[in-house]
Amino acid sequence: MSDGLVLAVDGGNSKTDLALVRADGEVLALVRGPQSSPHHLGLDGCLAVLDGLLGDAASEAKLDLRDGAVAQVGELLLAGVDFPAEEQALYDVATGRGWAQRLTVRNDTFAILRAGTERGWGVAVVCGAGINCVGVAPDGRHARFPSLGAITGDWGGGYDLGLAAVSAAARSEDGRGPRTSLERSVPGHFGLETPVALAEAIHRDEIPQRRVIELARLVLNEAGHDAVAAEIVGRLVEEVVALARVALTRLGLQDEPVEVLLGGGLLQSADAELVAAIAAGLAEVGPSIAVRSNRSPAIVGAALLGLDDLGAVAEAQARLREELGAAVQRVEKEAILG
Repeated sequence: MSDGLVLAVDGGNSKTDLALVRADGEVLALVRGPQSSPHHLGLDGCLAVLDGLLGDAASEAKLDLRDGAVAQVGELLLAGVDFPAEEQALYDVATGRGWAQRLTVRNDTFAILRAGTERGWGVAVVCGAGINCVGVAPDGRHARFPSLGAITGDWGGGYDLGLAAVSAAARSEDGRGPRTSLERSVPGHFGLETPVALAEAIHRDEIPQRRVIELARLVLNEAGHDAVAAEIVGRLVEEVVALARVALTRLGLQDEPVEVLLGGGLLQSADAELVAAIAAGLAEVGPSIAVRSNRSPAIVGAALLGLDDLGAVAEAQARLREELGAAVQRVEKEAILG
C-alpha cells in the first residue's frame, strides 16, 4: 500500500501535524496531536507520539498498518533536531518502525521554507515557542543554527517575549523601570491584579513558568500603543534580521533576488507593520530581498518535500496545497469549538 504515498510530519514544541497524501496531491488524512520534539520528550517519547498519530491517520485513511511499509516516502520535520547526530539518531530508530520505504529526518525550519516557496531555496525564520532559521542556496548548500536557547545565543521565541513582558511589568510596578500597560495586562492574563502577585504564583508553582509563552501575542498587540512593549518587539525584529542576515551572507545570497519567509506561531500571522520593520532591516543587507509571512501551514511544506521526492507534477502540488490547507483549517476550527 506504500507506492505513491507520502507520510509527512511537522512536529513542533507545542503541537504535531501528521498527514498521509498521495502522489497526485490527494489528502487521505490529517491528524493533530501534542508536541513531539525529541529535545523535550527524548527519542522514545517522540516516537510514541508519532506512532499514535500514525495509527489515527491510518484509521482515518482506512489503511491497514499490517500491510508492510505505510508510505513510499516519509518526511519527518521536527523541532529539537538541530545537529546531524540528532538527525541520525532519530533516523536510526524511526527506520525500524516500518513507516516508509524511504525516510528523511530534518529540522522543522525546512518545512516552513518549502511551504512558502516553489523555488526550493531561500531563507526561513521560524518563531514559535523558540526561534530558528534555515537558509538553502540554489546549489543545495545549507546555513543552519543550533537553536538551543540562551546557550547558543538565541532570543526571540514566544517564551522570551513572554518572560520579557513579565519582567517589564514587575519593574513598572516597583519603579525600577518605565511605566507600561503591561503592568496590568500581564497579571490580568492570569486573573491576577499585580505583577508581584504573578511573581509569587510562579514562584510557588501555582502557575507554571512555561505559561509565560501565552503572553507573546499580548506583547505584539500592545506594541502599537505602549513604548515598553514596542521595545520588546523591536528586539524581536533585530533578532529576526540578524538570523536572516547571517544565513544570507553565509550562502552568498545577499545580492540575489531571494525570499525570506516568516513562519511559526508568532511570525506567520505577523501584521504588516512587523513585516515591514523586518524588511527595512534586511534592506540594508541586500537590495533584492523580499520578506513575507508564510501563509501555508508547515505541514504543507513537509508534504511538498515528499512530493518532490516522488517527482510529482505541479498540478499535484497545487492540489495538495489546497486540500491540506483546507484540512488544517478544519482541524483548527474543531479545536476552537472543542
